[in-house]
Amino acid sequence: MKRLIKNTIIAALAAVTLAACSDSEGDSLSLDGDCNVEAVKLDDFIGNCDPKTRNILVRLPEVYETSAMKITDLKLSANATCNFSVGETVNMDAAKVIHVVNGDASLDWTLSVLHDEARISQFVINGTYAGSIDEATKTITVYIPASEGITSLTPTIAISDNATINPSSGVALDFSQPVVYNVENNSAKSAYTVTVIATEKPKALFVGSAANLNDLDPEAKTACQWMLSNVEGSLYVSFADLQNGNADLSECKVIWWHYHVDGGVDGHDIFQAKATDALAAKNEIRSFYENGGALFLTRYATNLPSFIGVTGDDEWTTPNNCWGQNEDAAELCGGPWDFKIYSGMNSHPLWQNLVQGDDPNSVYCTDAGYHITNSTAQYHIGTDWGGYDDYDAWTTRTGATILGVGGDGAIVAWEYPAHDNKGGIICISSGCYDWYSYKYEDGYTEKFHKNIEIITKNAFNHLLK
Repeated sequence: MKRLIKNTIIAALAAVTLAACSDSEGDSLSLDGDCNVEAVKLDDFIGNCDPKTRNILVRLPEVYETSAMKITDLKLSANATCNFSVGETVNMDAAKVIHVVNGDASLDWTLSVLHDEARISQFVINGTYAGSIDEATKTITVYIPASEGITSLTPTIAISDNATINPSSGVALDFSQPVVYNVENNSAKSAYTVTVIATEKPKALFVGSAANLNDLDPEAKTACQWMLSNVEGSLYVSFADLQNGNADLSECKVIWWHYHVDGGVDGHDIFQAKATDALAAKNEIRSFYENGGALFLTRYATNLPSFIGVTGDDEWTTPNNCWGQNEDAAELCGGPWDFKIYSGMNSHPLWQNLVQGDDPNSVYCTDAGYHITNSTAQYHIGTDWGGYDDYDAWTTRTGATILGVGGDGAIVAWEYPAHDNKGGIICISSGCYDWYSYKYEDGYTEKFHKNIEIITKNAFNHLLK
């Protein structure tokens, strides 16, 4: 009974309050007017108005200037007005909000444009072999091992949103001759010519412990797939393939090993215990190197030179300051991560054409919102640790050239120059050199992470010359 009385009193007070508001305003609120955008055209391109989401999308040709578009039609609900008018010129490089008012009611609608795009963004054969896409010529080249055959290959194809493709993704085809794929998306049309090259004599190899690249960890797999898409004549082989002589190295110029281990590989003994597959093939790798083959070694693979005679008989020249996190618990970057170009090395081929940040002497590698394992295998320099009192001591002992250093001066990138018919070796072990993020935070925008690809391309160009 008390609750009923209390609710009755509250209702009565509310009624009095509303009555007072009505008297002071003179008129009651008019909230029954519709606030719809019924039609919009930009440069006579029709907008699709969605009343559920209040989004208006105008589809445009693939190449169309949007910085000065004219509103050529605009229809609203009866008696409604808005902040735009027919004949007005607007910059549609970014979405615009149409604020519609009808009496005392109002609604916001979002007006945006979308270019029709008919592109292939990824082309992978048999779920393994990624193609190199040349957008300028609309050609795709895929290198596969000769053992795969070529008459029945199944591509997985990623295309632009809302586009269609013929032949379809997932359809097995004979690639003994080039195959043309037609992509359409509203007004946009493209025809890509795909050529598959079966090779027994690769020019470059990505190596790992897995039997095939699909069984690599996500970090190494991402790096490997980039290589297959960007380095001509490249293939994946396992260390077992190398050891057993199943990989023809007669025309191979570079071998890349990007070695990830959750939790890190801390020094000589741990590397020896964990990298057993690689060390089982060390004689074959050493022979390749001593006969002029180049090596690109990244992350914990930078331990390898000490085990294949690069530093002479001194097997203990492995990085002395190593750590790393697990991929599924990676650290969140609050901003760009970077390391420094070593003094006097700005002109080295490895550091050319990078996306620049505030410091021209820094190599920026990540962006805010990126999750990174910070897997590092660096050389701590200083008398406090022993081993390498200063840079000269490190250079004398290893025979290498310093290319990059961390914030504390630790060596994180270096080169063993080619000499005496032996191949050159580039090593990058900074925790910033990270290929795979298991997730991205909302609002993540890639800018500096492109430098990982640029550095890697530079390394291959340098080692292949």
